[in-house]
Amino acid sequence: MKIITLNCNGIRSAAKKGFFEWMVRQRADVICLQETKAQEPQLDDELFHPAGYHRFLHDAEKPGYSGVGLYCKHKPRRVIHGLDDELIDREGRYLEACYGNLSVVSLYMPSGSSGDVRQEFKIRMMDIMLPHLLKLKKRKRQYIICGDWNIAHTNEDIRNWRGNKKNSGFLPEEREWLTALFDKHRYVDAFRTLEQKEHEYTWWSNRGQAYANNTGWRIDYQITTPGLKEAVKKTSVYRDQRFSDHAPLCIDYDFKIEV
Repeated sequence: MKIITLNCNGIRSAAKKGFFEWMVRQRADVICLQETKAQEPQLDDELFHPAGYHRFLHDAEKPGYSGVGLYCKHKPRRVIHGLDDELIDREGRYLEACYGNLSVVSLYMPSGSSGDVRQEFKIRMMDIMLPHLLKLKKRKRQYIICGDWNIAHTNEDIRNWRGNKKNSGFLPEEREWLTALFDKHRYVDAFRTLEQKEHEYTWWSNRGQAYANNTGWRIDYQITTPGLKEAVKKTSVYRDQRFSDHAPLCIDYDFKIEV
């Protein structure tokens, strides 16, 4: 089973850069997209309906903003749009495809980098997500929560960690929240289950030469329930083409989806 996640920073923009041609070649079972920045009627072109995939979207109410999507090779039994929270769901940040033994979620956590108001919203969503994740873990199925979590967990996950200790995305309370999720609640950072090279990141600022110098952040994750920890077989961050300011995170699992 192959799962891909990408913050595409505009699905139409990524399409122009060849994302869908690349996506189809990967033959992934599920592709999770974040920050689609489009409304469904704007995606009628056949380019956005690749053969062999079922498409699901959860758009933000605000045009050109946020939004998440799923492209599924196998039709899910059910698709859940949102977290039943009006403020969060208005921004299109959670979409879940349910199969017999597995759910795959496309998640877009807010960024707090624009100021205190958005940081407070980010903390609010973290406070809602944690009990939701604990509830999911009690169910008789596995979960893969893919997406842009907008938090770099450890010093290994950010090139300039010394200079970002007071910045959203690397604040102590954000990092501690992820640590508790992994260490106390036993969720799994799938990427870290295998040995990785140094300086593997998924997002680079558009300022300066961040991408050229690999001055990046690892803020895109596939976080799984404990039962999938041993199923992770291969991980990669795809950088041969650039579709966005993020890179696709691809993970292969030894797991068969019950459709």
